Amino acid sequence: MQLNKQIVYVFLIHFLAYLTFSIQSQEDMTPIIAFYGLQTIVATLYLYLYHCVYTYSNRIITNNMCFLLLIGYIMLTRLNFSLARKQFVIATASLLLVSVIPYIMDKYKNLRKYGVVYGIMGIIGLCSVFVIGVEKYGSVNWISIAGISIQPSEFVKILFVFFIASMLSKKRDFKQVMITAVLSGIHMAVLVLEKDLGGALIFFVVFVFMIYTGTEKFRYFLLFNAGGLAAAGMAFLLFKDKLFNHVFVRVSAWRDPWSDISGTGYQITQSLFAIGSGGYFGSGLTKGSPDVVPVSESDFIFSAISEEFGVIFALMLILVCFSCFLCFTGIAMKVRHRFYKTMALGFSICYIFQTFLSIGGVTKFIPSTGVTIPLVSYGGSSVLSSLIMFSILQGISTIENKEAKKVEEERIKYEEQAEYESGGVSGKRG
Repeated sequence: MQLNKQIVYVFLIHFLAYLTFSIQSQEDMTPIIAFYGLQTIVATLYLYLYHCVYTYSNRIITNNMCFLLLIGYIMLTRLNFSLARKQFVIATASLLLVSVIPYIMDKYKNLRKYGVVYGIMGIIGLCSVFVIGVEKYGSVNWISIAGISIQPSEFVKILFVFFIASMLSKKRDFKQVMITAVLSGIHMAVLVLEKDLGGALIFFVVFVFMIYTGTEKFRYFLLFNAGGLAAAGMAFLLFKDKLFNHVFVRVSAWRDPWSDISGTGYQITQSLFAIGSGGYFGSGLTKGSPDVVPVSESDFIFSAISEEFGVIFALMLILVCFSCFLCFTGIAMKVRHRFYKTMALGFSICYIFQTFLSIGGVTKFIPSTGVTIPLVSYGGSSVLSSLIMFSILQGISTIENKEAKKVEEERIKYEEQAEYESGGVSGKRG
């Protein structure tokens, strides 16, 4: 019942937002109305058909996923209508594509066998930017194919989680952990060479937590944290002039953005102005100036949401993201298969840490790392990889719920049979 109320409120917010756009539009509002209608149709069909096909799926995941996507569409429509339409097309195609993932996971149980293959594929994917890569925002972590820009690290992080979960599901001895650590270190080293330090940090945190929970040995947690700090310090000393110039700029802007408010500190100061000017209840949709913040449609979309919807709504958005995290970790706690358990935890950490980096960067809590809020920010690679991640967790949840249902049915059948046999024996004795 509560889940039904949740989705009703989501659609109500969505309707009111596009009604506002229609009223405020100075041009033909037919495209906006049509766009709203398409979004509503796709979301409604997806929510209904998905749970018809996958009867054991998790409704919290689909509800939260639709909320995040629809909020993203609303803000992108406000900032750049053409980008909003592009995001919608990519997300809709992605929803169709990833909808088969739970079925594949249910039918093919041997996904855990290819640990080293996942690791090698991930390294090759990351290295592709050195051949056909292009630079964006100081990092060479994009490739361009037929005019389409793709960020390989967004998809490699999925392979990375599969890789670690697969390796730890086979063995958990010191040798296996070290092999996993070496291949994981290569992933991170490639990301550092690409100057994608935000991505490298996500990979490192996911690696450390998966190793710790997969082996249940705290000494590995301490060992790899110490090793990571040592490696970061060494890389900084050796390559600070070649790889970390843009990091100096971001850290300097984070420490004191007001000293260069029209230069390096412009982005973060405008972000803080936007959040502050919105207040608790926001300036109102279309009433603020969120487009003043650079890349507000992607990295700094949280600032735009805070300005026009208000800090209270922004906090609710954070709670929805945290709800996703709790749901994911709940799946990890319930599942009995070690491969799925470790993988669910890895995706949980990956999701919440990326969200933390994005929101922390725009609020000046930490230096900006240039990562996006999954499903909310603009970005085709980010949306597709996030939907893949959500669908994999749906697959794990579906498999676990089916197995739990089967065990429960067998238990009831056994008890009924035992009761019947007990009654039969009593009758004969009588």
